[in-house]
Amino acid sequence: MGNTKFFTEEEITHFNNIRRRILTLAADVIQPDDEDKLAGYLRQATEQSLLQRDVFGINPIVKDAETALIVAEEIGLSRASVLSVMLWSMVESGAISLDSVRKDFGDEVAHILHGLMRIRELYTKSPAIGTENFRSLLVTFAEDMRVIFIMIANRMCVMRQIKDAKNVEAQRKVSMEAAYLYAPLAHKLGLYKLKSELEDLSLKYLEHDAYYHIKEKLNETKRSRDAYIERFLKPLDEKLQAAGLHYHMKGRTKSIHSIWQKMQKQHVDVDGVYDLFAIRIILQSPPEREKMECWQVFSIITDMYQSNPKRMRDWLSVPKSNGYESLHITVLGPEQKWVEVQIRTERMDDIAEHGLAAHWRYKGIHSGESGIEEWLASVRSVLETNDDTRLMDQFRLDLKEDEVFVFTPKGDIFKLPMGATVLDFAYHIHSKVGDHCVGARIGGKNVTIRQKLQSGDQVEILTNSNQTPKQDWLNILTTTRARAKVRQSIKEMESKQALLAKEELERKMKNKKLDYEESVLMHTMTKLGYKIVTEFYAALADGKLDMNILLDAYVQQWRFDHGEAEKTVPIQSADQYVMSEDDKAKHQTNDGDVLVIDHNLKGIDFQMARCCQPIYGDEVFGFVTNGGGIKIHREDCPNAPQLRQRFGYRIVRAKWAGKRGSQYPITLRVIGNDDIGIVNNITNIISKEERIMLRSISIDTGDGLFNGSLTVMLDDTSRLQQLIKKLKTVKGVKNVSRS
Repeated sequence: MGNTKFFTEEEITHFNNIRRRILTLAADVIQPDDEDKLAGYLRQATEQSLLQRDVFGINPIVKDAETALIVAEEIGLSRASVLSVMLWSMVESGAISLDSVRKDFGDEVAHILHGLMRIRELYTKSPAIGTENFRSLLVTFAEDMRVIFIMIANRMCVMRQIKDAKNVEAQRKVSMEAAYLYAPLAHKLGLYKLKSELEDLSLKYLEHDAYYHIKEKLNETKRSRDAYIERFLKPLDEKLQAAGLHYHMKGRTKSIHSIWQKMQKQHVDVDGVYDLFAIRIILQSPPEREKMECWQVFSIITDMYQSNPKRMRDWLSVPKSNGYESLHITVLGPEQKWVEVQIRTERMDDIAEHGLAAHWRYKGIHSGESGIEEWLASVRSVLETNDDTRLMDQFRLDLKEDEVFVFTPKGDIFKLPMGATVLDFAYHIHSKVGDHCVGARIGGKNVTIRQKLQSGDQVEILTNSNQTPKQDWLNILTTTRARAKVRQSIKEMESKQALLAKEELERKMKNKKLDYEESVLMHTMTKLGYKIVTEFYAALADGKLDMNILLDAYVQQWRFDHGEAEKTVPIQSADQYVMSEDDKAKHQTNDGDVLVIDHNLKGIDFQMARCCQPIYGDEVFGFVTNGGGIKIHREDCPNAPQLRQRFGYRIVRAKWAGKRGSQYPITLRVIGNDDIGIVNNITNIISKEERIMLRSISIDTGDGLFNGSLTVMLDDTSRLQQLIKKLKTVKGVKNVSRS
């Protein structure tokens, strides 16, 4: 074994025993020269003295061997997985290279080892282990599903060996990771025995007193439990034999962790948890008779003992999404005690107990991600065939392919959509960080704001106080949140520029002893070819519009408005302003200027007014605001009369573009009787409508009256009328009106 000083005599004996067990279990897949090559690598690694014991003093070679035994014996993976684990510490220490492994053992082994090394790299970033983001990142980083199985087995191995650890803090850290990360992963992959053991050992190390309190209570009551189970099963055994069924029965005490959870949830002591054990009847049935014989047992039991229909679980007719099949019933046994009975076949029990990568629906992942469902189903089917060649191709993970997970320098994890850039991440952290972002440092290299992020990147954002948001940043950003923040920042900057330009204009007019009249200025702005106030002042601020030309134009317009000039006033636009023919066609008609509402329009800053929420198809007009933008109002807006009377010079004719596609928010008021189910009926109608989305709902009830306010997103007035018509058909609805 090379440098035996690294090994104690006990470790050498233990290692050789494990090695023989592994070779026996994997005899049909381990190649003749694999053992010799492994022995050679082990001698090489120990002679170089590069191997180190971990924080618990565990020998890494012995730990790898025990992990490999779990992989082979309790999970069922074969050659590539077993060899990868046996070589793990040697590769990690640098004693041997991945290229050497690839040459001697093949690409599969090297591929799995590469995944294991990436996981170790992930841990060096000091992330928050207990988060769902880290769990997703762990699976993504693994590349090959066998890596996750090996990590679970490795943690199981460590948990079994640290019961007497002197480093209590390290013991707690490892136990918390086992409870919050590896036990849930084992559950989701169907490794139920490992999951239960990880949970029990975690509880033992984290809640020592609670663990031993429950264990002692179970030991105290074991004799009486066993006696009761025998009294329950004896008459049942006679009935089942008389029916000619082949089976075996056993009592199963719940895991300590499961009992502890019930105690916490129900706020009781161990004695208050009444279902401490379950009876399991396991049938030896051919596939075609499985369901029939299970239901036959069900009939026999319920004839003997009264069942509790509320606690019946039929996972026989419709199995769980993770492949679990069983029939659970709770009956009133001797001494009036409730007893849970589980009825299943040997095939079902094998999957329930060991469940190699059983198809499990990932908790925390919303419906619609059916790719994960199919992927996990393929894990199960391939593992059942024990075909590691197929595993190699099947488990190139596409998991969460629409997301990337990146770290801050401190190790915090952030989730972003695939394709997100450095600039997206900067805005994700904070809008001020985004506004001043000039690039980032990833892996020690400086990158631009355009750099796309990859899962696992550790990103340090670089900023400069002189940096400000640019219009072309909108082409770099991929997230809606960041785009909105850039638009907001640009708008704020433009407002500041406009304010400064306005102050300068007023100062110049005062110096020239000109009276400032806003209506005259607005008419002047229009004649100069500007439709938006901010655009007008921006042109003035950056010199595109000459101040003297503007003042001359203002004087002429003032004279015209006050009847001191001819009706035709020759006001010329600034030399720098040119309106394209497309713009003219789009924004002018034969009978005057009209703003055409089209979201593809460039250079026109307009918004839908919140007071009346116009949508496509409404008769509308535009109103130039003090900030320079244009608000689109409905002709029947409650504020329309006042706006026309007081600010007629700010009114802009407007009409909708021919193209549709945008959705607009609309608020509906629903009044009716406070009948049961009225809310469900309303929301069901909306959910069934194509291209209509419910954004919010608020309800006020009293004295039998229902008063609801719904905000929905829809295309146009015709779809709105259809929706209102359908809502009026709901039972109890008296009136539906648009706010």
